[in-house]
Amino acid sequence: MSLKKAFLHFKTITHHRHLVMKGCFKVGLYKQGLLHDLSKYSWTEFRVGARYYQGTRSPNNAEREETGLSTAWLHHKGRNKHHYEYWIDYDINAKDGEMPLTGMKMPVKYVVEMFIDRISASKNYLGDKYQDDSALTYYLKGRGHYIIHPESDALLYKLLQMNADKGEEATFAYIRKYVLKNKK
Repeated sequence: MSLKKAFLHFKTITHHRHLVMKGCFKVGLYKQGLLHDLSKYSWTEFRVGARYYQGTRSPNNAEREETGLSTAWLHHKGRNKHHYEYWIDYDINAKDGEMPLTGMKMPVKYVVEMFIDRISASKNYLGDKYQDDSALTYYLKGRGHYIIHPESDALLYKLLQMNADKGEEATFAYIRKYVLKNKK
């Protein structure tokens, strides 16, 4: 791991955290904004991020390509409730031949944080090329393959679509007024 890559990775994850923090604060999720992605600074995640840093995409994908898995991602998703993968469990009602894993319904505040996380990641990696529909476009590439609870998926999709159609300010106002209204 080069010192330069470590520094650039640190800048990238810190910039991402600040974008998420700003978004979380706008919707009233102050604690989540402050605590977002702190595990990325742990040695388990940071060393992988610094080693595979490219600046235009997640270093976890580069680690997957080289080794077949991402140890950083396995660590990260198990510690951060804003990832739908955190909420995957066994379906005790699954019958023979059915998928034994299922997405559990996520608390709304974590779906909102996931929405803000996706927008912030798009801004971080796309820079000046970011548009209001960027996070939706990225999400749609994998939708249908995710193991996510239908209600959590529907809310995430609705917020990403609203952001694409009406912009961030209107979507954040909607989240404050309607989505998180009774969730505090």
